Amino acid sequence: MARTAGSRLMVYDRTCGGRWGLPGLSFSWRVGGVLYGALGRLDDWKGVASWPEAFDWLLERSREERIAEIQFWGHGNWGRVLVHRVPMDVRALVPDHPWHERLVALRERLVPGGEALWWFRTCETFGTARGHTFAKAWTRFFGCRAAGHTYVIGPWQSGLHSLRPGEEPHWPVEEGVPPETRPGPRQALWSGPREPNTITCLHGRVPPGF
Repeated sequence: MARTAGSRLMVYDRTCGGRWGLPGLSFSWRVGGVLYGALGRLDDWKGVASWPEAFDWLLERSREERIAEIQFWGHGNWGRVLVHRVPMDVRALVPDHPWHERLVALRERLVPGGEALWWFRTCETFGTARGHTFAKAWTRFFGCRAAGHTYVIGPWQSGLHSLRPGEEPHWPVEEGVPPETRPGPRQALWSGPREPNTITCLHGRVPPGF
């Protein structure tokens, strides 16, 4: 199937350095961007240290060509994604939020007809009821499909689901949630090859039906 016309862009959190002289996750994400670019899966990518920096780069990069796909590689939690430990959740979609104007402008840069994709390649962002709320709000605000995970991701990336505007989440709210957590879970289960809707970090597309 031919891909949607438009640029495919990725931003990643560049603030996740390593310890004891070892490279951190930001290094892995940067290497992944280079690899995906070489394989023709991305047209451009950038490491950012804040959400405004991410939005401003996406807006600048889309001046000449609309965006077909945005991937974010970084940390996440149920119903939110983070850059430099600063979360973004459904509150960013409210008109009085300081990032709202940028998000409205970015919405206008997506390819029309609901064919664009936001893919949050982050841990557990689509998990629990908060993840359901985030997925619904994001797709309805941007008028496009969004994808995210319900598990902690790494080389294996489980619980991948996508949603279109107006749809209800089709995955269980308890997917990826550790059993018998009291008073509530602090982190999702780890991804693995036997968990539902699993891909690897080398997969560059959301599989059909996910």
